[in-house]
Amino acid sequence: MKLSIDRISKKYKGDVWGLKDFSLDINPGILGLLGPNGAGKSTLMRIIATISRPTEGRITWNDVDIARKPNSVRTVLGYLPQDFGIYPHLNPVEFLTYLAAAKGLESRAARKQINHLLEIVNLVDHRRRPLGGFSGGMKQRVGIAQALLGNPLLLIVDEPTAGLDPEERVRFRNLLAELSGERIVILSSHIVSDIEAAATDIAIINRGRLLDHTAPENLLGQVAGKVWEMTIPSSELQNARQKYHISSTIRNSRGIRIRIISDGSPDETALPAAPSMEDAYLYILAENRNGNGQ
Repeated sequence: MKLSIDRISKKYKGDVWGLKDFSLDINPGILGLLGPNGAGKSTLMRIIATISRPTEGRITWNDVDIARKPNSVRTVLGYLPQDFGIYPHLNPVEFLTYLAAAKGLESRAARKQINHLLEIVNLVDHRRRPLGGFSGGMKQRVGIAQALLGNPLLLIVDEPTAGLDPEERVRFRNLLAELSGERIVILSSHIVSDIEAAATDIAIINRGRLLDHTAPENLLGQVAGKVWEMTIPSSELQNARQKYHISSTIRNSRGIRIRIISDGSPDETALPAAPSMEDAYLYILAENRNGNGQ
């Protein structure tokens, strides 16, 4: 099982490139996509899901070109887009039954699977409530359930934890880990901790280009020895932001503890700190900007 992305580019009106010369081989496991807003993550996912076509290049699923034979991937696909929509007058059971029929699932098997999925996403008690009265987080859980219908071999989820509370986010991350054995899961999220907790591989995208693709521990290794912490008065924070590359701040009784990414010690009071995935992500983005002379 293999998904190969070979030098794809996507051009929009106004000579805007959503993706540019993007290549990536994806094997079973969870691929976490990280990148700023507008980096090209959703564009990439729509092309893989055969909703959009690339301007250049091609994508193959088990060596079959999905642009020429889209059903080769559609029959094994589960997809949760960022702008997932619902039918407000249907309840979860009706909505999932409708989508199961659209996927060609046998009705008895579909009913059994729907019951199981509603348990997984913690919606059993709301199975007969119209979706129009659901909160954003509850609608997102319905979206997760519909993506899992049919036990897909390729699961694409774009910002799946948006609107979920911390307990639900942990539940979903655990579910992805259970699902990832013999399938490919592509997970896009702006929550770096979700990617860090779930992904077996991470791809960092910016301005439509692939900056890095490697295991999480290799990303952390790139920033080892380059993360520092120091405490400063609150009044000095603005100046510190101009002077240092700050990845995070935490207020305490002595002022503000800032986390700095720097090749060398930024100050005699700074102490070395263990790197986090967010540090590594911000470091790679900064290196890309500096490399482009921006």
